[in-house]
Amino acid sequence: MADAELEASKGASPKSPGSGKSSAKPGASPRDTGSSPLPGDGAEPEGSGPGPDELVAAEHFEDDESDSDSRFGGDGESSTASVSSSILEYRKIHGRTFHSDRYDSQYWTPNDERQSENVDITHHYMTLLLDDRLYLAPIKPDVQKVLDIGTGTGIWAIDFGDQHPSAEVIGTDLSPMMPAWVPPNVRFEIDDCTKPWTWDDDSVDFVHIRFLGGGIKDWTGLFREAYRVLKPGGWLQSGEFDPRFLCDDGTGNDQEAFKLWNKLFNESGPKMGVNFAVIDERIQDAAIVEAGFEKIEGVTYKAPVGPWALDKKLAEAGRYVQLVMENDMEGYSTFLWNTILGWPAEEYQVFLMQVRKMVRDWRKTHNYFHARYVWGRKPE
Repeated sequence: MADAELEASKGASPKSPGSGKSSAKPGASPRDTGSSPLPGDGAEPEGSGPGPDELVAAEHFEDDESDSDSRFGGDGESSTASVSSSILEYRKIHGRTFHSDRYDSQYWTPNDERQSENVDITHHYMTLLLDDRLYLAPIKPDVQKVLDIGTGTGIWAIDFGDQHPSAEVIGTDLSPMMPAWVPPNVRFEIDDCTKPWTWDDDSVDFVHIRFLGGGIKDWTGLFREAYRVLKPGGWLQSGEFDPRFLCDDGTGNDQEAFKLWNKLFNESGPKMGVNFAVIDERIQDAAIVEAGFEKIEGVTYKAPVGPWALDKKLAEAGRYVQLVMENDMEGYSTFLWNTILGWPAEEYQVFLMQVRKMVRDWRKTHNYFHARYVWGRKPE
């Protein structure tokens, strides 16, 4: 994200997924920067020692707390509408609320308070991984108009607005999860980014897109809309997260929880008409090229599940990744398990217990997730 084995759920359980190895093929993908992150393909090492791109676990940990780790508590139609409008008819599925069915897009995570907390925590650990930066694209310091597509709680837009008080920042999402009090230069709109965008051609300096995996069927079409609204010389940045577990040292790959969690995403994606392997298959990379951007670069990060990494920054980020998983792993799985795949309802809670046990066993189970950022410029 082992010595302790996880009990498999009884009855007719779904089959286990593959080993969780990454199958990324660079092909003609954008240039990777390398730099301070630890890029890697997620493959299990063949030799006894760590490879150059492997995450290395610390041999000793400063604290000696229990594995539960008490620090973590338990069609040409306009796409945009004002947040102040009445588009608040949420769907309630298995006790959780999801965005209104007014929109054709089908996003797989809830929009309730519990998930909103996770969005903010995820923003924090991703900012840690980016060395306290909000973006990697070399935008001009005097940007005037910025779009944050898939803004969620609006935390990135708010932080960017604070850093760039002269810029107009517009955050958009399918649900109004944003706070009422924001910087004067920040505003939010309800928007389905898979429909034609309502902004004028050549009117935006920077388009920031983040965490839309599992919700986009046509990435090239999405990036072409960004290309259209960007001014010549403007930048697009896309950041995505692969929700499937990976492991470099073999401590997690054979666990039933590891396999079944990954199988959940591998099988639900095709049924939804989407692909959760956006990073592995370099879908961002191909789409940004096809959309016409230039000066394209990209970098892949490893986000450990738990504070097991030898690198102190990664260990700190790992604490928050674990917190996100423990706080709401149900939010990332209930819609896929119960609604998309229709797997046995009586086995779902057993599954969650297995995954939770694995996540808490971070001293022995060294799992992580992949995140990837790709950015490019519209030619001047």
